[in-house]
Amino acid sequence: MESAEELLPARPALETEGLRFLHVTVGSLLASYGWYVLFSCILLYIVIQKLSVRLRALRQRQLDQAEAVLEPDAVVKRQEALAAARLRMQEDLNAQVEKHKEKLRQLEEEKRRQKIEMWDSMQEGRSYRRNPGRPQEEDGPGPSTSSSVTRKGKSDKKPLRGNGYNPLTGEGGGTCAWRPGRRGPSSGG
Repeated sequence: MESAEELLPARPALETEGLRFLHVTVGSLLASYGWYVLFSCILLYIVIQKLSVRLRALRQRQLDQAEAVLEPDAVVKRQEALAAARLRMQEDLNAQVEKHKEKLRQLEEEKRRQKIEMWDSMQEGRSYRRNPGRPQEEDGPGPSTSSSVTRKGKSDKKPLRGNGYNPLTGEGGGTCAWRPGRRGPSSGG
C-alpha cells in the first residue's frame, strides 16, 4: 500500500509540470500573436456564415428546379399567365398612345384654325391680336367651342392697394415708414 501512496504524489507533479509548460508556451504565443488570432477567428466565423447562407440558397434552388421538372403543367400555366399580363399591359399602353395622338391632332387642328383666323383678319385689315377681355367668337361650328376660355373682367376684383401707393416714393404707405438712425457717436456716460 505504501508503494501506491508514493506513486500518487509523484504523478501530479509531472502533470503540473506539463500544465505549466503548456501555460507558458500558450501564454507567450497569445501575448505575441493574440490580436492576430482573435481577428482570424472572427474572419473565419464570418466566412463560415456566408458560405452556409450560399449553400442553403444553392440547395433551395436545386429543390425548386427538381419541383419544376416534376410539374411541367405549373410552369406552362405560369408562362401563359405572364404572357397574358404582358398582352394586357401592351393593350393599355396602345390605348394611351392613341389618346395622346388624338389630343395632339386636336391641338394641331386648333393651332391651324387660329392661324387661318389670324391670316383672314390680317387680309381684312384688322388687328390679328385677340383682345383678352372679350370672349372668342366662332364664325363656324368647330370641335373646339368647348375649349374656348372666357375671362372675367377686372370689375369683380377689388384692388389690393389704393391708386396713390408707390413703394419707391414712400408716399401713401400708411403709418409704417423706415427712418435712418442718428449719425454720430452715442451719447452715453
